[in-house]
Amino acid sequence: MPLEVVSFDMEGTLITPRFSELIWEYDIPRLYAEQHGLTLEEARRRVFEEYMEIGDERPEWYDIEYWFRRLNLPGDWRELLELRRETIEVYPEVRGVLERLSKRYRLIVTSNTIREFLEVQLEGLEGYFTYIFSAPSDFGEVKKTEDFYRRICGILEVKPSSMAHVGDHWKFDYLIPRSMGVEAYYLDRSGERRGEHIVHDLEEFEERIKALNG
Repeated sequence: MPLEVVSFDMEGTLITPRFSELIWEYDIPRLYAEQHGLTLEEARRRVFEEYMEIGDERPEWYDIEYWFRRLNLPGDWRELLELRRETIEVYPEVRGVLERLSKRYRLIVTSNTIREFLEVQLEGLEGYFTYIFSAPSDFGEVKKTEDFYRRICGILEVKPSSMAHVGDHWKFDYLIPRSMGVEAYYLDRSGERRGEHIVHDLEEFEERIKALNG
């Protein structure tokens, strides 16, 4: 069945993780240190313990508003996103690939990132996509499960075999979607892994997509 939809993960695929890493690993501990009179090192230790207590299987893990409340942080979390906006980095090949593929397919984003982050991180790219899906914000799911992909196919009114997907998580971007018939590829930008369904940048993914349709 010919492809109709091409789906992209966001962080690690379209955008580098730097924006999120700075917020979660540096800025939130920094604010916590200022609020409680701690060194940054001690604040990081305590904040990371709080992160682990919640764990990434709960939706709160992804909710920055929740963490501002739980940690009693000063200021507005929206200001933090604005502060870090300039650190957003799009991978070099992304715009060209999106420009070319958007002429042949419907493009979508499917991400574990909350919508508040997506809206900032995808600024300037959003015009390429017909839909931008956030697992936690749109469906209350913490990971990209089979149900997540199935619901997206339902919204788009396509069969899984009519959709291709690429992302940098072995389980959630490759194993799960491929198990249900999506033409899924694992993106390994490090170049360490090789395989039939492994690509090392989005231009290579684009070539695989072209080969599928002859």
